[in-house]
Amino acid sequence: MDLEKLEELDKTDAPHRSAPPPDDHHQPSAHEQERERFRRSRKRRHTWTAALCTLLALAVVATAAVASPGWERVRSLFLDGAEFRDAFPELLRAFWLNIQMFLVAEVLILVLGLLIALVRTSRAPGLQPLRLAATVYVDVFRGVPTLLLVFLIGFGLPALRLQGTPSDPWVLGVIALVLSYSAYVGEVLRAGLNSVHPAQRNAARALGLNERQTMRHVVLPQAVRNVLPPLLNDFIALQKDTALVAVLGPLEVLRAAQIKADYDFNYTPYLGAALLFIAVTIPLTRFADRLQRRAARRTWAEATR
Repeated sequence: MDLEKLEELDKTDAPHRSAPPPDDHHQPSAHEQERERFRRSRKRRHTWTAALCTLLALAVVATAAVASPGWERVRSLFLDGAEFRDAFPELLRAFWLNIQMFLVAEVLILVLGLLIALVRTSRAPGLQPLRLAATVYVDVFRGVPTLLLVFLIGFGLPALRLQGTPSDPWVLGVIALVLSYSAYVGEVLRAGLNSVHPAQRNAARALGLNERQTMRHVVLPQAVRNVLPPLLNDFIALQKDTALVAVLGPLEVLRAAQIKADYDFNYTPYLGAALLFIAVTIPLTRFADRLQRRAARRTWAEATR
């Protein structure tokens, strides 16, 4: 009898025991509001302190440079405004070739690097020769300096006189960059594939996916997401290393700056070329930093659940 009465009371009281009020009705306490004001004040103070310290450091460096005995000669050779305005349009046109080489090489590197990573992470016995070849490829091309590889491909490949061998210097330079950076990107992607927990594969297979579908829809998206920041760092380095192709003679930005500097013995065009590279690499660097922070926050959130 008591049990039945208790159940009846629970049913009667159920409509009155509604869910807690939504967050928009929540009123923080005075102590919490005070803590939030303190945090905002501290953040503003830290921001102003960092900005002032940065400006002070820049002022000290600028003062030391201007006060140095050779400042006038450095300014005339590297910071000539008239020379910069005269050379910049030509440098900008030449920089377009660097952008083209970067875009073409990036696509080829992603494809070749992914193939290397897939081969090296496979466990099929029949792929052992390919795994051995991929390992040798990575060991060799990561060990050879990129500049030396540009020389070897740029001058050695045409010397073979094989039918169909490209003759354009920028094409040979792109081949050298692809061979070099595919080894690095392949290792980055392999680390991403190995970072995916085996339980993800097992769960996908349990849902009825075959090995190819599991790799495409489950493993690869997680692997790429895990290694996206270091992958972007490699491509930032690739963008800068397109200047190494200048040793083969194509009129890219570094070669154009060198020709202009040799013509009137003023090195300001080199500064213009550097500024063009900085204009591309800094946004990519900030984007990579943002991805790293987002990945760190996601990892922290998953660890604290």
